[in-house]
Order: sequence, then structure tokens, then C-alpha cells
Amino acid sequence: MKLKKQVTVCGAAIFCVAVFSLYLMLDRVQHDPTRHQSGGNFPRSQISVLQNRIEQLEQLLEENHEIISHIKESVLELTANAEGPPALLPYYTVNGSWVVPPEPRPSFFSISPQDCQFALGGQGQKPELQQMLTVSEELPFDNVDGGVWKQGFDISYGPHDWDAEDLQVFVVPHSHNDPGWIKTFDKYYAEQTQHILHSMVSKLQEDPRRRFLWAEVSFFAKWWGNISAQKKAAVRRLVGNGQLEIVTGGWVMPDEANSHYFALIDQLIEGHQWLEKNLGATPRSGWAVDPFGHSPTMAYLLRRANLTSMLIQRVHYAIKKHFAATHSLEFMWRQTWDSDSSTDIFCHMMPFYSYDVPHTCGPDPKICCQFDFKRLPGGRINCPWKVPPRAITEANVAERAALLLDQYRKKSRLFRSNVLLVPLGDDFRYDKPQEWDAQFSNYQRLFDFLNSKPDFHVQAQFGTLSDYFDALYKRTGVEPGARPPGFPVLSGDFFSYADREDHYWTGYYTSRPFYKSLDRVLEAHLRGAEILYSLAVAHARRSGLAGQYPLSNFALLTEARRTLGLFQHHDAITGTAKEAVVADYGVRLLRSLVNLKQVIINAAHYLVLGDKETYHFDPEVPFLQMDDTRSNHDALPERTVIRLDSSPRYVVLFNPLEQERLSVVSLLVSSPQVRVLSEEGQPLAAQVSVHWSSATDMVPDVYQVSVPIRLPALGLGVLQLQLGLDGHHTLPSSVRIYLHGRQLVVSRHEAFPLRIIDSGTGDFALSNRYMQVWFSGLSGLLKSIRRVDEEQEQRMDMEFLVYGTRTSKDKSGAYLFLPDGEAQPYVPKDPPVLRVTEGPFFSEVVAYYEHIHQVVRLYNLPGVEGLSLYMSSLVDIRDYVNRELALRIHTAIDSQGTFFTDLNGFQVQPRRYLKKLPLQANFYPMPVMAYIQDAQNRLTLHTAQALGVSSLRDGQLEVILDRRLMQDDNRGLGQGLKDNKRSCNYFRLLLERRTLGSEVPDGHSTSYPSLLSHLTSTYLNAPVLALPVAKRQPPAPGLRSFHPLASSPPCDFHLLNLRMLQAEDDTLPSAEAALILHRKGFDCGLEAKNLGFNCTTSQGKVALGSLFHGLDVGFVQPTSLTLLYPLASPSNSTDIYLEPMEVATFRLRLG
Repeated sequence: MKLKKQVTVCGAAIFCVAVFSLYLMLDRVQHDPTRHQSGGNFPRSQISVLQNRIEQLEQLLEENHEIISHIKESVLELTANAEGPPALLPYYTVNGSWVVPPEPRPSFFSISPQDCQFALGGQGQKPELQQMLTVSEELPFDNVDGGVWKQGFDISYGPHDWDAEDLQVFVVPHSHNDPGWIKTFDKYYAEQTQHILHSMVSKLQEDPRRRFLWAEVSFFAKWWGNISAQKKAAVRRLVGNGQLEIVTGGWVMPDEANSHYFALIDQLIEGHQWLEKNLGATPRSGWAVDPFGHSPTMAYLLRRANLTSMLIQRVHYAIKKHFAATHSLEFMWRQTWDSDSSTDIFCHMMPFYSYDVPHTCGPDPKICCQFDFKRLPGGRINCPWKVPPRAITEANVAERAALLLDQYRKKSRLFRSNVLLVPLGDDFRYDKPQEWDAQFSNYQRLFDFLNSKPDFHVQAQFGTLSDYFDALYKRTGVEPGARPPGFPVLSGDFFSYADREDHYWTGYYTSRPFYKSLDRVLEAHLRGAEILYSLAVAHARRSGLAGQYPLSNFALLTEARRTLGLFQHHDAITGTAKEAVVADYGVRLLRSLVNLKQVIINAAHYLVLGDKETYHFDPEVPFLQMDDTRSNHDALPERTVIRLDSSPRYVVLFNPLEQERLSVVSLLVSSPQVRVLSEEGQPLAAQVSVHWSSATDMVPDVYQVSVPIRLPALGLGVLQLQLGLDGHHTLPSSVRIYLHGRQLVVSRHEAFPLRIIDSGTGDFALSNRYMQVWFSGLSGLLKSIRRVDEEQEQRMDMEFLVYGTRTSKDKSGAYLFLPDGEAQPYVPKDPPVLRVTEGPFFSEVVAYYEHIHQVVRLYNLPGVEGLSLYMSSLVDIRDYVNRELALRIHTAIDSQGTFFTDLNGFQVQPRRYLKKLPLQANFYPMPVMAYIQDAQNRLTLHTAQALGVSSLRDGQLEVILDRRLMQDDNRGLGQGLKDNKRSCNYFRLLLERRTLGSEVPDGHSTSYPSLLSHLTSTYLNAPVLALPVAKRQPPAPGLRSFHPLASSPPCDFHLLNLRMLQAEDDTLPSAEAALILHRKGFDCGLEAKNLGFNCTTSQGKVALGSLFHGLDVGFVQPTSLTLLYPLASPSNSTDIYLEPMEVATFRLRLG
């Protein structure tokens, strides 16, 4: 009763405030003396008065928004302090559906009007900005033979082109070291990389004019651990005097298509922190010569890490040719949402086919190959153009230098400045001292000759990447990183990539989906472990109990950061390494996953104890069990079964989201007779189901109990399970099985109603408070969705399809997608067995096909869980030969050839279906979501793993689920894709209605998910972790739920990470942590009625000082993304502000 009274009083208060505010607005407008001055016609002064009035109204709306936000917080505090959560007791209606009564607490969706302006922006874009989307629409993609530069054109120059200003040439020696591809990381290190780095130290010291470039910190760190102090000092000197440059400085050179921005940032921080601590080096320039297409997310992250310039290489050959012809190979790369230039980074695009020596000195590979002195006659490799290099001597230097200078000059004509970059290297180059000698001594002879001839107007030398960029900025008269006069500005991305003909690298968006999924599971666990560990350490230190806490778990976090970082490598997450290398990555991923579960268990154990003094860490006897286990790196997880007996079992639930969440948590138990109680001992409503091992077989003595529970933001909840009957609260699911005439034995259980339908193909529906969902009685797949407040159904036809590969010599492989035409319908040998489960909190349809088990689940809950459909696809195509399995959704949405895919889970990029391009060119990466829309609706497919996606016709979305290919596609791997696993892909399907008048204008280069869509994605990617208290613990431990946040952050803020920083002893944490926040851009034009969850925005302001409950924020210091540069002095003021879309890092002390 007390709770009801409080809610009533507060509801009345809100109503009064709203009415009073409106009265004030009207009162101000009515009593305005200027209104009576003239009748009907509006002079200029009147218009300005009107504008003032409108501004005042806007101000009032803002004030109103703030008042309501304050009231909302008060109401939430009151409802939170009420005695225990009321049980949501569902009831069964006459028409045969379950109803869950609404919660007795209000939900708020209060968005500041100013926060809606961002997604409507974009009009501020300057006219000089080139959009990649427009470039692709306008290019002919005609692949004309360009002569010696096959994919380009003839380049000419005049004899006096450099009379006014010499050509300045920087030859940049580099060695591209893949942390795993043909060999494993360790094998590459042992056989090649360590020798490259050892030789580097001695060979660079022989001549101060020599330079070398290194990118992959993962290899460098391994080598550093194996060298003497003397050698370390020499390396620091080489870095200090500019002979050795570490470029980008990430743990790896990451894939930019499938990687998620959490992992991209994490591997960049790991690399930069290592470099700062061990070398005192801060990277200035980005170097990405091998990722298969390039994302603007990477450009943004490098800029925010304070890099000023970057280089990219693998871009579609037709786009390279266009940029070369328009002198646009060097440009300012700007983010699509940026209306000024705060995200600009100077970018150099390499013009030719590859980063190897034949394709870097100039347009003619036959000539450039003659200047790769590793290929001198008698060596292991030669020039495919049949003209070998010749050692440079007094006798031939004039002729050889003239030949090389001609290439330099031709290449230089493609650029706007007279400074030229010439990379000199390839994969695992410089691994023998002889190669160092051959390249450096022959080139030095060429340089000495060229530089001695003033009439050549050339200065050539070895340089690093930053030497090149610095010279360019100096020549063009700008500060490093600033836009040189006349240089173009560009927005957009460089997907999809083709290196020749119609060979599009769009297969790797899906290749080896099992490991793409495992990558994201590890990422979610790493984020959860970082946050819980940081909170546990801060609380333990504050209580003086840090001595009892396993601080050494920090070493496990470090190892997991490095494993996740390693897997972002452009041959790892891409699925483009040899089978043995994939297995090596898999073993590493699983080891780190198990370690992170330990870190989470240890932190949760400490934080959930009511009396911290009783905390005792015993690594041999963990307090909590894991939620699931994997028998092998290539096995799907097995959920932990909780054995019930006379004493209660406790379960600790971890919510890794920064928002409170209401979710259905499903646990496996040993008896169907189970009672579920809250931490206070109140009975909770639960749905009990059978656990199935196949379409028709139940698992004996294992049952699933599903409980809706509200969990605190980033916090821990507690449930207890007891053996016993509670017919009032524990409600069984009912099951129907459609056999379609197949003679199969179905197992039964007396506690669960089961109906078998031998034949019959009538369609059927499941429903919740938001929608009714229709399925085909024949296929068991989705057919349509009807919202409860609409008469009309929305078509939502789902089907499976199969792509073959070409019969010609070029076939699909790990990298390439080369289909033999349009996809054909998937035709199963037998009709599917369908199993329909219905219950109070969720209902689902499972369709069992030979190669795929498709689940569509509808949660009967208010809020995020109930507003979208949960889907999973368990795929097994190990008997396929050269086929790819796809899932396609057909709708009536009039998408007009446009669809939208995310880039790295960070931003959304509009796409156009281009008929002029082959089918495979229209596929794009989908790390977290893709959507189609029209004036009325938007349909978003959310995904928990990166896969390839397209929309080949209006109203369609399709995703490639798995691919099995029997041959290599001639890109160096030397294997097909034949090591397929049973893989489970997870999705959510969200249908949203556009509000009237919110149509997005055509030609927009930006698009944003709604706040609901953002939250749906986080629910899918950060599931609740259910950790049973180990059985051997003494009964009734004093466990208390843990609420780390004093208030929820605004719902457009995502707490990307809270990461303890390393102490001097690198196995322990320091007193400081890095807090990384992302303020998301969102579209307000999608309906937000009856959402059933709390959400307010604050125009980008957050008070960090009052964010954490029971902890003080000692100081806050804004820094660059990877903490290398302070952006302000440490301050006691803990109020921060972020612009939409920005990611910001803060160094802080919690305690």
C-alpha cells in the first residue's frame, strides 16, 4: 500500500508540474504587449518577436524536461526503496494466451528535444566534401586495360616539372609480419620475426641514414621479453633518433570489417600502453597495408588517439584509379556526422595493386621488381616479369638510377605535392642479414648518385612514414595533421574491396562464423571482467581488504586483452588463416575465456557478500560455478545444470549493461519441481520447460526454469532455488510437435502437456503484449508480424537459400565470394519437425532442418526483451561441397535500393544496391546490425557475431550464415574452407514504426539507430551471466545484491570499459583506472510509446563524481583515447560533457 501511495503522489506531482508549466507558457505568450501592436500583417520586428517567443518556448520545454527528470529520479528512488520486488504473476486468458500484468512502477522515456537535433543534422556539411557513396554510384567500374599499370592509365610528365621545386623521395623499408596466417604466431616468431628484429638492431646501427618501420606490437613485445638490457637500450636509441618508427602501435594491424570497436580500441590501448612503458614511444602515423578494405571507424580512433596521419592500401582498383586521376589519393578523411573538421585525419592511399616492391616504386611492376634486391639472381625468389634485378655498380648506376627516377616521377604525378612515399618491403622481409645488406647498400648507391645531380631536381633518402608526412606538411606549409591547401575532404568507407576483375573480397565477412561468434563472447566477458574487477578492487581497497583480494587476477586480464587483440588481426577474425592456425587461435580464445570467467567469479564473490570480512579467496575451491563450459575450442557451450536437493541453491546474476534491465533468465535444474525465490525470500513466478537434445528427445533429469528478473546496472542480483512444488508461481510450458507425417518417437513427461500433430499445415501465431507473430505450419519459419494496435499484418517471410560457386577456374574461397548466380531455395530431404513451446514468459518455435535448427522466441515482458524477436540459427553444413547457406527475410518495406549496415558496431553507413556491379559486390560486413526502411517502418536485424549481409531487392535483407568451400581462391592461403563447425548464430529482429513527419530526407549520408535499437543490440551482445553458488558452500550465505551505480547514466551513453591500469609490476593494477565512454547518436523519428523501460538523456552531461555508489572518484583527467596524452590537468571537478558519437577516455581514481 505504501508503495502505491508514493507512486500516486508522485504521479500527481508530475501532472501538476506539467500543467503548471504549460499554463506559464500560455500566460507569457498571452500577456505579451507586442502582440496588440498591429493586426494581421507581420512586419520584420514582429517576426523577430515570434522567433524570440519560439526560443522561449524551447527553453521552457527544456526546463520542463529537467523538472520531469528530477521527479523521475525521485519516483525511481521511492519505488526502489519499497519492500522487495512484487512478483509478476501471469494468468491464462480465455482465448488461450498468457498475460503478464504490468509492473506497479512507472517507466520513463524522457528525451531532451535538443538531443533529437543531432540525427537531423548533416545540412552543415561543406560542399567540398566527397561522399564515397556518391563516388561508387557515379563510377563506371569498367576495368579498362591501362597498359603497364594494368588497372590504371599511362602517366606522363614534362622535363621541367620539378625545376621550381625538387622531388623529395622517401624510401621506407618495412616488413609486414602477420601474427598468424600460414604459420601460427609462435612459429612465425621463432622462424622469422625474431631474426628480423635481431638484424634490425645491428643493421640500423651500421649507418645513421638507415630507417625501418614496424607495426605489430604483439610480436615486438614477445621479442622484447627475450632480449638483453643492452639490446633494449639500443632499440630505445634507434626509436629516439628516428631511425626506427613504430607505426599505428596497435597490438596487431586489425581487420576493419568484422572487428567491433570495443576490441579495436582495446588492442590500440594495449599496444600504446606497452610502447609507452617499455620504449617511451608514442605513435604518430597509422599504417594499414593489408586489411581487406578500410573503415572510417579506424580513422576516427586513430585521430582520437592523437595520430595526425594515416596510410591505407587495399581499396577497390577502380576507386584507386579514379582517385589517382583526380589527384585525390591524399585527402582529409572526415566522419559523416562531423559538421566541421574535428574528426579530420590526413590519409594517404597507396595507388597500385599491392604493398610489395614491384607495386610501390611506380606504375610499372616489371621495372620496380628490378629494384627489389632480395630478388637478385641466385636467391630463393625472382621476378615473374622475367627481368631480374642487377646489383648497383659504378658502371651501371647512371642507367639504373635514371630508370628508377622515371618511375618515381611518374608515381609523383598522381599526387598534389612534390614529396613522394616509396615503401620498400613485403611479408616477413629482412629476415636475413644478407637482405638488409643488399637492399640498403644498393639503394644508398642509387641515392648518392641521384642526389649528386642537381639537374635531376631530386633528393632521395631512406625515411620513416612520419618523415614522409612531416616533409609533406612542411612543403605545403601547414601544421602536422592540418589540411594542406586544396587537398580534398572525404567521408565514407572503402568496402567492398576487389583487387582485380570481379574478385570481390566479400566471403571473409562470414568465413569461419564459429570463431567470429567466439570472438564476441570473449569480448563481452572481457568487458564484464574488467568492470567487475575494477569495482571489486576499488571497494576492497576502500575497506582495507585489498590484501585478501586476488589482485593478481590482473595478469589474467592482461592475457585476455592480448588474446582478444591478437584475434582482431586481419587473418584471424576474418577466417582467412590455415586450419592449424585457426585451431591455435581457438585454443587461445578458450583459455582466455575460462580465465575471464575466473576473474568474474572472484569479483562477484567479493561484491555479493553482505559481510565483506567473511571473504576468503581459495583458488582450489571457487565460491561460484561457471554459467557454462566448453569441452574444446571448437565445441559449443554446455550450460551448467544446478543440482537441487533439500537445501536451497543460490545463483548470482551479473548484468553487464550500464542500464537496469528486466530480462528472462533461464537456468538448467535437475528437477521440474522447483521454487524460485528472491534474495529476500519472496516467491517469484517462473516458467518451467523440458530440456530437449533433439527435435523429439528430452534430456532426462534436466529442466529449464525461466525467471523474469530486474537487475541493477552493472550489478549483481541473487536468486535462490528450492526443491518443491509451488503450483501458484511455477508454471509449466506446453508443447506442440508437428511431425509432418514422419514416423518418429517423441519422448514425454507427465508434468508437461504435450500434443503431437502428425500432419496438418495450418499457420499458427504466438503473441505478447506488443505483437502477434505468424509462422508457416509447413516450414515453421516466420511469415508476418502484426502490432497489437494495428489491423494490418506486416509481411516478414523468412527462407533459407543456398549459393553455389563458379564452374570456371576462379571459385569462392576463404576471401572471395564468387557465386554461380542467384541463390537457390534450400530444399531439405525431409520436411522439418516443428516444436512449439508456449508459456507465460516466453514462447518459441523451433524448426529442425537437416542443416539448420532455427529458433524464433517471443518474450512476454515489457521493455526491450518483449519489443523484438529473438532468433538463433544452429548451422551444420559439414557435408556441403562448395555451397553457402543464407537466411533471407522478405518484407513489404519500400526500401528503394537502399539499406544500412553498421561499421564496427560504432556507426551506420547507408548502402545502395548497385545493379551495374556483380551480386557479390553488393555484400557488406555486418558486425552488429543491418536495416531497411521506408516512410512508415524500419526493420533491423541485430546480430551477435559479424556476418556478410545484403539487400538484393527492395524489402529484403539477407545474411550469409556459413560457407564450405573446397578450394583455395589464389590469395596465398593455399587451402579451402573445410573445417566447418556446428555454429550458432544469434539475432534479434526489431520492427519499428516511424513517427509522422519524421521521414529522413533522401541523399543523407548519415543514419542512426533509435535508442530502443541501441539497447536491443546491447541486450543481445551482453547477456546476463548466471553463476550458481558452488554446492559445497555452507547454507544460507549472507548474499546481497550489488548496486554499483548511484544513478543510471543517460541512456545515450555507453560505458565502453572501466579498465584498471598497470602498476610498475605489470602483474598488478595501479591505483588508477581508465573509464571509456561513448555517447551514441540516435534517431528520434522512431516511435517510442509504451516502451516499458526507463530512459532519459542529458544533452551530453554526466556527473562522474556521483555515478558510483559507495566509491569516491578521486580525480578525473580527460586523455587521448589510449591515455598517452593528457587533454587537461587532473581535476576535482567530475562533471564531463560529450558530443554525440564521441568516444572519450578519462583517467580516474576510484576508492
